Amino acid sequence: MVGSAVCRLLADRHPHVEVITCARNQLDLRDESKVRSFFEASRPDAVLFAASRVGGILANSTYPVEFLADNVRMAIATIQSAYTTGVKRFLYLGSTCIYPKFAPQPIREEALLTSPLETTNEAYALAKIVGLKLCQYYRHQHGVLYHSAMPTNLYGPGDNYHPDHSHVIPGLIRKFHDAKDADLPQVAIWGTGTPRREFLYVDDLVHALIHLLAHPDPPDWVNVGYGSDISILELAHTIAGVVGYTGAITTDPSKPDGTPRKLTDSSLLRSTGWKPTVSFEEGLERAYDDFLRSRETGNLRSR
Repeated sequence: MVGSAVCRLLADRHPHVEVITCARNQLDLRDESKVRSFFEASRPDAVLFAASRVGGILANSTYPVEFLADNVRMAIATIQSAYTTGVKRFLYLGSTCIYPKFAPQPIREEALLTSPLETTNEAYALAKIVGLKLCQYYRHQHGVLYHSAMPTNLYGPGDNYHPDHSHVIPGLIRKFHDAKDADLPQVAIWGTGTPRREFLYVDDLVHALIHLLAHPDPPDWVNVGYGSDISILELAHTIAGVVGYTGAITTDPSKPDGTPRKLTDSSLLRSTGWKPTVSFEEGLERAYDDFLRSRETGNLRSR
């Protein structure tokens, strides 16, 4: 989702920039020797690292080994290969799940490593912390401009709509769309519905990343957030309205809630001149339109 948005927006707004990409079936980012060969051949001026193994609560809880090991291997292989081939600028994309479960709200960058993580996504968070810290250490030890951005929960075109392994917005879009098609009388959502989450449209994130790549002295890591949050139950009702589902919405408290609240403080990034421009309501409409187009053309991502 993020990588395709980067390519789309760079082509649209910065056509002079040559974007170098490589498909997953052509390069395994966990293989450092192959990654180094790719960098030696392509010689980029800057790297924007948006690759990750990602998923929601179920996927994170079911596959912690893969979420930790694969993401650590990708980060180390790519960051080290970039340095050894002379790349001076590297922007690593992480996640706000790096912060403690009970961090003061809204979460500031300095909350990192101050208390325990949320257990349901601990493996993924640990991997992202490794990547963030490795960039920080390369910058301080070797003088290269390696830095990181920590986006809040993302959604938009190119999202993953897998029925079990997707994040909450694409998962609910698919669930309510399928329920509307099947004329189901009710839909159950995981947990109590009380946790609050912040969501950012993917194009707003990409504008932030482009902004950071042009910054002469960015922070070692910076939050990228929308600025307000919503409860999961409120979110479910909002998405049901966008989709046009009119049945009942129930909760399933037997399923985990995750972190009670996760709202980021993005004032550091905003102080450099960036702010989001896509409202939450408009973003959900765009996301659902993309879901419908992708489903109709047979290009719906579900893996």
